[in-house]
Amino acid sequence: MRVSADLLRTRVAGLDFQNPIVLAAGTAAYGRELAEVVDLTRLGGLVTKAVSPQPRAGAPAPRVAEFDGGMINAIGLANPGVDAVISEHLPWLATALPATRKLANIVGFAVHEFAEVVARLEAALGASAAGAIDGFELNVSCPNVKAGGMEFGADPAALAEVVRRTRAATQRPLFVKLSPTLPDIAGSARIAVEAGADALTLVNTLPGLVIDVGSRRSALGFGTGGVSGTALLPVGVLATWKVRRAVQVPLMGIGGVASAADALQYLVAGASLVGMGTAMLRDPRAPERVVAGLARWCAQQGVARLGDVVGTLRMPA
Repeated sequence: MRVSADLLRTRVAGLDFQNPIVLAAGTAAYGRELAEVVDLTRLGGLVTKAVSPQPRAGAPAPRVAEFDGGMINAIGLANPGVDAVISEHLPWLATALPATRKLANIVGFAVHEFAEVVARLEAALGASAAGAIDGFELNVSCPNVKAGGMEFGADPAALAEVVRRTRAATQRPLFVKLSPTLPDIAGSARIAVEAGADALTLVNTLPGLVIDVGSRRSALGFGTGGVSGTALLPVGVLATWKVRRAVQVPLMGIGGVASAADALQYLVAGASLVGMGTAMLRDPRAPERVVAGLARWCAQQGVARLGDVVGTLRMPA
């Protein structure tokens, strides 16, 4: 299907995305691992797997289990650490996807760690890996181990400090990813924006528990995990609508997207970008079909530019 180059194009936080579909963190690895099964050049962008200061072994197996409403996982933010990401993954990202935007997902377990990881990546990007990363996504759902394990996003002071410190470490676009369990997600969004966030990602997975009734044990080696997939769709759409009314920065909506109609719900609710993860794990061609489906919908509805539908939700009076 041939479409106008401008039909699906969107500009978010100073970055041009050829379409709004982005592979969500934790599902896209560091890009190269998916290159043989997903045509990444057809997507708007990808968010890498987590990058932490030191390597993390992650949670015990089994790490993933399916249920009728989607998937639950406990990966434990497993990753090789920032040094390995710089040496093993940045060179490929710097040359392989010139038209696809790349965001690095950053995790930390103390306030200063987020900025430290970003500073390390920035030093590499300014040298041999220019173009490897276009921006950063801060996963503030991590536990602050120095504050009793409370999520950074749930502690206003810690959230503001994480964003402020990271903002000082980079001039690239800064996305902040918020949890659906926050008691006031709109309030947390305001804090992140006031501290320097250029955009927000909504939402992270929802905590849950799946039990194998035969063994009467948790389906995951860690016990509990994060719920993603179809069951998360209305949760993410609601969070997007709430936050759109509270802040003016661009939003990336994530959770339960498996079709163009799902993606459109996020766009109409106020998101400019839409993340996909679980659906892609089940069917690697799903993101490409969603991109094509968005173009067909625009043609059917007489929409000249997909961005025109962002934030057009009509709620009951």
